[in-house]
Amino acid sequence: MEELFITLKELVSKEFAVFIAAMLPVTELRASIPLAISWGLSPTKAFVLSVIGNAVPVIPLLFLLDPVTKYLRRIELFDRFFSWLYARTRRKSDKVDKYGAIGLILFTAIPLPTTGAWTASVAATIFKIRFRSAFPAIITGVLIAGVVITLLSTGVSHF
Repeated sequence: MEELFITLKELVSKEFAVFIAAMLPVTELRASIPLAISWGLSPTKAFVLSVIGNAVPVIPLLFLLDPVTKYLRRIELFDRFFSWLYARTRRKSDKVDKYGAIGLILFTAIPLPTTGAWTASVAATIFKIRFRSAFPAIITGVLIAGVVITLLSTGVSHF
């Protein structure tokens, strides 16, 4: 992954590379903020670029995940993948099931692997949380996670 971002940084600006890193489901802002700071960007710029980048996929995911999943499930390979993904998300998102949009905030705000905006969008789809509740909840969680990661990346806070 590191090589990918180094190559990306050579092709585009540091800022755009950070923005792209924040958009990816594997890295999100858990990786993009420390990456940006290690490249010499200010913590504020790292936070803003990462939060915006992490938020960009949320709208298309919330609107398109369900219809695209239904369409692709007609193919056995995709059906197995989505069965695995949805089962994994259900196991990880008990708070979302129990608390709805508030659970999405908590789920997204915890900056650990397999939590974040992408997985929260999948959870919102699985648990049929409407866009008008899901989107602000996920964005709130992204903001909280961004603050936590920025503080940890700058050494301001140690947990």
